[in-house]
Amino acid sequence: MNPVKMVLLCIASFIILFPLSGSRLRQEDSPPRIVEHPSDLIVSKGEPATLNCKAEGRPPPTVEWYKDGERVETDKDDPRSHRMLLPTGSLFFLRIVHGRRSKPDEGSYVCVARNYLGEAVSRNASLEVALLRDDFRQNPIDVVVAAAEPAILECVPPRGHPEPTIYWKKDKVRIDDKDDRITIRGGKLMISNTKKTDAGMYICVGTNMVGERESETAQLTVFERPTFIRRPINQVVLEDEMVEFRCQVQGDPQPNVRWRKDDVDVPRGRFYDKDDYVLRVKKASVSDEGTFTCVAENRVGKLEAAASLTVRAPPQFVIRPRDQIVAQDRNATFPCEAKGNPQPAVFWQKEGSQNLLFPNQPNSRFSVSPSGELTITSVQRSDAGYYICQALTVAGSILAKAQLEVTDVLADRPPPIIRQGPSNQTLGVDRVALLKCQASGEPIPSISWLKDGFSLLGKDPRMSLQAPGSLQIKNIKLSDSGVYTCVATSSSGETSWSAFLEVKDPGSVIINEKDENKLPGPPSKPQVIDVTRNSVSLSWQSGMAGESPVTSYVIEAFSQSVSNSWQTVADHLKTTQFTVKSLRPNTIYLFMVRAVNSHGLSDPSPISDPVRTQDISPPAQGVDHRHVQKELGEVIVRLHNPVVLSPTTIQVTWTVDRQSQFIQGYRVLYRQTSGLPSPGQWQTQDVKIPSERSVKLSSLRKGIVYEIKVRPYFNEFQGMDSESRTSRTFEEAPSAPPQQVTVLTVGNQNSTSISISWDPPPPDHQNGIIQEYKIWCLGNETRFHVNKTVDAAIRSVVVGGLQVGVVYHVEVAASTSAGVGVKSEPQPIVIGKTYEVIIHGNRNNSITEQITDVVKQPAFIAGIGGACWVILMGFSIWLYWRRKKRKGLSNYAVTFQRVDGGLMSNGSRPGLLNATDPGYPWLADSWPTTSLPVNSNSGGPNDLSNFSRGDLPTGQGEKTGTMLSDGAIYSSIDFTTKASYNSPGQTSQATPYATTQILHSSSIHELAVDLPEAQWKTSLQAKQEMANLGYSLVDKNSSLVDKSSCNNSGKGGKKKKTKAASKSAKANGSNWANVPLPPPPVHPLPGTEMDLYPNEYDSDGWGTAMPVQTYLHQGMEDELEEEEERVPTPPIRGVASSPAAVSFGQQSTATLTPSPRDEMQPMLQAHLEELTRAYQLDIAKQTW
Repeated sequence: MNPVKMVLLCIASFIILFPLSGSRLRQEDSPPRIVEHPSDLIVSKGEPATLNCKAEGRPPPTVEWYKDGERVETDKDDPRSHRMLLPTGSLFFLRIVHGRRSKPDEGSYVCVARNYLGEAVSRNASLEVALLRDDFRQNPIDVVVAAAEPAILECVPPRGHPEPTIYWKKDKVRIDDKDDRITIRGGKLMISNTKKTDAGMYICVGTNMVGERESETAQLTVFERPTFIRRPINQVVLEDEMVEFRCQVQGDPQPNVRWRKDDVDVPRGRFYDKDDYVLRVKKASVSDEGTFTCVAENRVGKLEAAASLTVRAPPQFVIRPRDQIVAQDRNATFPCEAKGNPQPAVFWQKEGSQNLLFPNQPNSRFSVSPSGELTITSVQRSDAGYYICQALTVAGSILAKAQLEVTDVLADRPPPIIRQGPSNQTLGVDRVALLKCQASGEPIPSISWLKDGFSLLGKDPRMSLQAPGSLQIKNIKLSDSGVYTCVATSSSGETSWSAFLEVKDPGSVIINEKDENKLPGPPSKPQVIDVTRNSVSLSWQSGMAGESPVTSYVIEAFSQSVSNSWQTVADHLKTTQFTVKSLRPNTIYLFMVRAVNSHGLSDPSPISDPVRTQDISPPAQGVDHRHVQKELGEVIVRLHNPVVLSPTTIQVTWTVDRQSQFIQGYRVLYRQTSGLPSPGQWQTQDVKIPSERSVKLSSLRKGIVYEIKVRPYFNEFQGMDSESRTSRTFEEAPSAPPQQVTVLTVGNQNSTSISISWDPPPPDHQNGIIQEYKIWCLGNETRFHVNKTVDAAIRSVVVGGLQVGVVYHVEVAASTSAGVGVKSEPQPIVIGKTYEVIIHGNRNNSITEQITDVVKQPAFIAGIGGACWVILMGFSIWLYWRRKKRKGLSNYAVTFQRVDGGLMSNGSRPGLLNATDPGYPWLADSWPTTSLPVNSNSGGPNDLSNFSRGDLPTGQGEKTGTMLSDGAIYSSIDFTTKASYNSPGQTSQATPYATTQILHSSSIHELAVDLPEAQWKTSLQAKQEMANLGYSLVDKNSSLVDKSSCNNSGKGGKKKKTKAASKSAKANGSNWANVPLPPPPVHPLPGTEMDLYPNEYDSDGWGTAMPVQTYLHQGMEDELEEEEERVPTPPIRGVASSPAAVSFGQQSTATLTPSPRDEMQPMLQAHLEELTRAYQLDIAKQTW
C-alpha cells in the first residue's frame, strides 16, 4: 500500500475514534466526596496545628476552608498568612494566634470540596486554644497525723482549658496510686493507715496540654503513738529486797514517761530513775505493796501499763512461847504470836508426835486460839515435853520450842500471900489499936501474931484476933509499943508482914491506920521476857491509880529451893520492866509485883508463871538432856544471803542472837532443788568450832539452785534450824556432748532430709540449765553446710534441703547461758543412701543394748507394723479366695447319661452341642443360675425361661442341672461347626449360622474340632433333641444378656460375667479380628430382639460368651489346679471376632477353616473319660 494512503487512513481512524473515547471519559467523572473529615482540636497558643481534610472526585476537587461561615484566607490568598492549604486539602497553621482581644484562629471550621459536578462539605470541627493559669485556686496545707490514721491533703488546680488533671508528688517523686492505701479523687490525696514512711513534702501538680503547674509545698508529718517495747510485770519479792519495774516505750515524738502508785504520782528520789524509765524500790516493805502504773504520753497519744507489787515479809515471832511448869490437873497456856505478809499460819506440834494442832480445831484437851495460843487443860504427866510453835507463809517459816514440866499439886502451891499487912501506927495511951492482916492461899492459911518475935495471942486478954486476921489491942499502954508481925501459915509455907506500933502519952501526934481506898490498884500479871542462868527479866502494866499516883513498884519472889516464903527481891522501881538478878541457876521462881504511892502498898499482882533459870555449865558427863534440849531450842541462828564464789563453791555466813553454852558447833545443811523432779536429799557439813560463823561449801554442781540452812548442835542434841535461803551456782558450758545421737534418712532414697534425735548430756555434765541444742550438718564444702538451733525441750529434728550424694557430718551440742558445750563426734551420712548412724554415750555398750536402741526407733516400729499389716491382708485375701473356690467346687454338679457308648451332658443351659457324637467336645459352661428346669416341649417363641432340650432322652425333661454360679476354670476350644435356628412356624431346618473361632495362639493345649460341613448338617437334621443356639442381639440400652438370662441369673453373677467378658474381649480381640462371621438367619431364635438399626451396630451389644469349661468337682483340687495352669481363659463372643456391620437380610455360607480331626480325638476321649469317673464319684457321694 502507498505510504501516503496509510497515513491518511490512520488520520481518518483517529478522527473517527477520538469522539468515542472522549465520551467514555466523561461518563467516569464523579462529584466530590469527603473521605476524611476534620476533627476537633485543642491547641496551645503559638503551637502549630493541622485540620485534616481529604476529598475524592473526578476531576479532582478543589478544597476551601470556612471558619464560622467565612472563607479562610490561606497562603494562596496572602503569602504572608500563617495558614497554609496543603495539597491534600488539610489546613495547616504555622502557629496558633490567640490573644485576649483577638482570637482569629479559634472557631468552627468546615472543609468544602468542589468540582464541576458539585461540592461536598465536611463535618464541623472546632479549634480551641488551650489555657492553663498559674495560680492554684487552693494550695495544700501541712497535715499532722498519728500512724495508722488516715491523712487527707487537698488542692484545687488553676483554671484551664481543658480542665487540668491532678497528680501528686512526694519529695519530688510522683506518687504511685497503685498502692491500695492511696486514693486520689478530684484534688484530694487520701492515705489510709498512714505509716512513718509516708511523712514528707507533698506537691499538687495540675496539668493539661498547655503544661504543668505546681502548688505550694505541704508537709505531712506522721507521728507515732506511744507503744510499749517492754511492759512492767507483776512482781512478788521478799521484804528488804530491791524491786525494779522496767518500762520501755517508743513513739514519735519521744513519749514522756512517769510512774503512778495507786493513782498517785511516785516521788522521784527513792523510786524513780528518769534515764531508763525504771522504777526502783529500794528495800521494799509491806507498805510499798500496790499497783504501779507506767504512763507514756506524747502529743498524739497516751498509753498506760500497770503491774502489781507484792512484798512477802517472812514470819517473825511477836510473842515467843516460854517454858511452863504446871501442876498436874492444872491448865497450861503457851502464848505464840507471829507476824508477816501474808499473815502466817500458826500451828503447834508436840515433839515426837505426828499430830498437828491448828487454830479452831478442837482436839480434846488441846486447843489453839486464832492468835496462836496453845492451851492444855487438865495437864497430865504424859503431857510433859517440848511443844513446837510453827509459823508458816509462802515467804518462809519459823519455829520456837517451849517445854512443859508437870509437877505434883503440893509442890506447885506457893506459900500464902498477905494481901494487906499491918502498917506503922502512933497512938495515944488507952486508945484501941487495930493491926490489919489479910492473907490468901491454898489451902487457906492461918494467921498468928508476934510482938518482937514472940507470940501474943492467949497471954493478954486485951488482945484479940478479929476476922479475917486483924489484931485488936484495947487500952493500949506504953508497954505495948513494939514490932508486930502477922504470920500467915499453911502447908505450902508461911509469909510474914511486920509493922511498928508506937504508944505515946495523951496529947501526942496520932498516926492512924492507912485508908485502903487511897491505895493504888494491883499491877497486871508479870510476864517473863528473858531468862538467863541467874536472872529473869519481867514486865508488867500498872493498875488503877489511887488517891495519889504510883511512885514505885515492889517485886516479890518465891522459890521452894531458896525459902518457904515470899521474899522482896526489888523495890523502889520506877519502871514497869525489871531484870531480877542474883538468882540461882536451874531454879524455879514465882514473881508478883506491888504498886506504891504515898498512902501505901497495893494488893499484889497475880502470880507469874513459874520460870526456871538456866543451868550452869554442866560437867562433861551427867548432862541433863532435857536442859540441853531446852537451851539449844532457844538459840536463834540468822542465816545471811549465801555468796557464790565459783561455779562449785558457795560461802555461807550466819550470826547467833541467843548464845548458849550448849553449842558444840553448827551443822550446815544444803540440798539441790533444781534439775530434779523433787528436791534432793539433805547433805551436811559440820563446823566444829562454836566461834566460827562461816563455811565454804565446795564440790557443788554447776548452775544448780541449792537450799541452805544452819542448825546448832551439842553432841546428839540439835537446836532449831535457821530460816532457809537459796543460791544458784554459776553456769558453765556443758562438759559432755548429747547422748544417744541417732541419724536417720527420711523418706525414700531420693529424699533430701534426715532425722536427728538425741538425749541430753549426763546430768553431772550439764553444768546448768540447757537452753537450746545446736545441730551442724557439715558438707564437704561450706556451701552445703546446714545449721539448726532448737529449744531445749526438743529431742529430735528433721533437717531438710540437703544435697543428694553429698557426704554430711552431723554434730550436736547442748548450750547453756554460759555457752555451747562439747559437740558430739561427727558422724558421716550420705544423702540418698538408706542407713543410720547411732552414737551411744557409752562406747562399751553391748550388742544387745545397741539392738534394743534400734528396736526402739519409731521408723523400725512403723516398718514392722506395716509388714505385719501387709502379711495379714495377703493371708486374708488368700483365705477368702480359697474358701470361695472350695465352696464353688462343692456345689458344682452336672448330670450325664451314656448314649451309644458316649456321654450326654444334662447341663441346664441352651446351646450345648451333642455330647454323644465323639467328634464334638462337651461344653460345660458356668450358667448364672444354679437350677434351671429342662423341658423339651415347652419352648415357645416368647418363653425363654425354659430352654428346649432336644438332646435329652424320654422321661428326663424335668431334670435340673446344678450349675456353679461363680467363675470356673475354662479350656480354649476351636470348633468349626454351624448351629442352626428353628423358626417358630417352620419345621426343623438346619440353617447354617456363623460360629465363633475360639483360639489362643500362645497356648499349646488347644482343642480343635474339625467336622465336614455335610456331616454337621446331617447330625443336626437327624436329631431333634439338639438344643437351639439362642444368642440375642440387643440394642444400645439393653443389658448384655437376654431377658430369660436376666430373670434367671443372680445380680452378682451377672456383674462378674460382664467384667470378665469385657476384659477377655480386650485381651484376645486380636485373635478374632480376621475371622468372618456369617449373618444370622432370616428367622431368629424365639425371644430374640431384632436390631431395628442395622446400620448402627453396637459393638458391645452381644450377650456374654459361653466359654468352654472343664468339669469341676469336690475332691479334684489338685487336678483342677493343674488344669488352671495349662488351660487359658477363652475370649468372649463379641464384635471383636465379627465385622462391625452385619446385615440380617443376608446369609453367609462362609465357614471357619477346619482343623485336623485326628489331633483332637485322643484328647477328647481322655477328657470325657475323666468326666465320666468324676460323675460316678459324684453320684456315689450324693447317695451317701
